[in-house]
Amino acid sequence: MGKKDQPKSNVNLLDLRPRRLVDHEMDGEGHVVILVPKYRGRLMGRLLQPRLKKPFFRITLDEVGSHVWGLCDGLTRVESIAESLRKRFGEGVEPAENRLADFIRDLRRNRFIELGVLGSK
Repeated sequence: MGKKDQPKSNVNLLDLRPRRLVDHEMDGEGHVVILVPKYRGRLMGRLLQPRLKKPFFRITLDEVGSHVWGLCDGLTRVESIAESLRKRFGEGVEPAENRLADFIRDLRRNRFIELGVLGSK
């Protein structure tokens, strides 16, 4: 884990608000498919990305991941997302905070989301 990936010790993950950084689409079953550009760099992204036949890696999320992704709007706190998971999926997602924290960290590490507090950019 690099220094950028390490959470700040004085910030509680449950208080942060995840915001999506990449596009997505829905598949036929209602699951989210994250569209990750094959080239993210400025130069390569601008020059090569538009010319590719398949410009995106496609990552299909399961029902739980799709639910979480839908709530990563930059306004909803991680704690509220955990409560929403419990309401929708019941005990099948327990321990909800731990599972959600792992998923949120993976999304952040892969630069699919960013974490912030309300009012920050």
